[in-house]
Amino acid sequence: MSELNCKRKGSASGKDSSLVLFLHGYGADGADLLGIGEHVAPVLPDTVFVAVDAPTPSLANPMGFQWFPIPWLDGSTEAAMVEELVRSAKLLDAFIDKLVADEGLDPGRLLLFGFSQGTMMSLHVAPRRVDPVAGIVGFSGRLMFPGCIADEAKSRPPTLLVHGDADEMVPFSELGAATEALQAAGFEVSSHVMEGTGHGISPDGLSVALTFIRTRIGLESAET
Repeated sequence: MSELNCKRKGSASGKDSSLVLFLHGYGADGADLLGIGEHVAPVLPDTVFVAVDAPTPSLANPMGFQWFPIPWLDGSTEAAMVEELVRSAKLLDAFIDKLVADEGLDPGRLLLFGFSQGTMMSLHVAPRRVDPVAGIVGFSGRLMFPGCIADEAKSRPPTLLVHGDADEMVPFSELGAATEALQAAGFEVSSHVMEGTGHGISPDGLSVALTFIRTRIGLESAET
C-alpha cells in the first residue's frame, strides 16, 4: 500500500504538542489548505500542521487530486466511487497511524480538518478508528453512508460541522442530515452556519473552527 504525499509546517514554538491534519476537497491538493495553518499558527503555537494529498489525480482537474470520483461531476460510476472511497480510507487510516508515530504524539492530540470531500473522508475514517482523535472539523461536506455510522463507529470524536447556506456544490441540507445521523449515533456534534457563503470557508466559520480546536487541545475551556 503506497504512502500518501504530504506537506508539513512545524509548530511556531517548536514544542509540537498537537497536530492538525488538513484534508482537501475534490480537485485540489494539500497546499490548498496548508495556508490556513500559517494563518492560525500564532494562536496555536504548539501545533504542527500537515496537509496530505489525496491518492488519485482528479478526473475533473488533472492538476489536482481526488479521494474518490464523483459521478455527477466526472461521469464515473457509483460503484467506482464506493471502491475508491474504501481504498482511500485504508490509505488515510494507515497514513494517520504513521503520522502520529512519526510525530511522537498520541492520536488524542490529533484533529482532522476537512473541506468538502476532505470532510467526507474525515467523517468516514476517524470514527472507524479504535483510538479516538481529539476532534473533527468538517467544512462544506456530507456524511457518507449515514445509515452505517451507528454500527460501524469504533470511536466518537467530538465533531464540528460548518456549512455555507449558499453552497452551490454540496447542498446546505447536508449539514442537518450529518448532524442528525451523528447525534443519533452518540456523537457530540456542534454546527455553524456561514450565512451568505457558498462552497468555501468564511472568516466567521474559521473563527468558530479555531475556537473548537483550541478547546479540544486544552487552550480554551469548553465554556469560552
